Amino acid sequence: MARFFLCFSLFSQLGGCGILGVGIWLAVTQGNFATLSSSFPSLSAANLLIVTGTFIMIIGFVGCIGAIKENKCLLLSFFIMLLIIFLLELTVVILFFVYTDKFRCCGVSNYTDWFEVYNTTRVPDSCCLEFSENCGLHSPGTWWKAPCYETVKVWLQENLLAVGIFGLCTAMVQILGLTFAMTMYCQVVKADTYCA
Repeated sequence: MARFFLCFSLFSQLGGCGILGVGIWLAVTQGNFATLSSSFPSLSAANLLIVTGTFIMIIGFVGCIGAIKENKCLLLSFFIMLLIIFLLELTVVILFFVYTDKFRCCGVSNYTDWFEVYNTTRVPDSCCLEFSENCGLHSPGTWWKAPCYETVKVWLQENLLAVGIFGLCTAMVQILGLTFAMTMYCQVVKADTYCA
């Protein structure tokens, strides 16, 4: 069991290195282009990948040391951090679908959804056909008209198989990691109980 868990942790570290590398590449080549929100420029795809990659590398390292030393605290920390990664992934997926430029949409039903939010005839700058500072204050002729709900729904239907396979693979790997961590943790606790 320790060898399987150690291999899993090493692959986690390598995966983290890959994600970190893609994040750095995006930051260097794309600059601000990959910014997900104009009101919060640090929220970019590159920065999210860099932070996630670094976090996954740290988790993999904690898992490796926990497996080698058979340390309960490190194994439990690995388990908890893997759960946190799952929540981060969920957040990234949501941000991707909300902020991506590819969908070119505005509002859930249509662009007028934003009028109630701002209490005026305006939309976020991300709704503009051509992005510029405060472009959401201009006339409706300069905004995307397509509703985001329908746009995302159509995209998901067109890519359902790929999204499903990716989601299942990710879930299986995470469940496998959680299972390895908890099994090894229980074995160490059991060994400590018998030795005491």
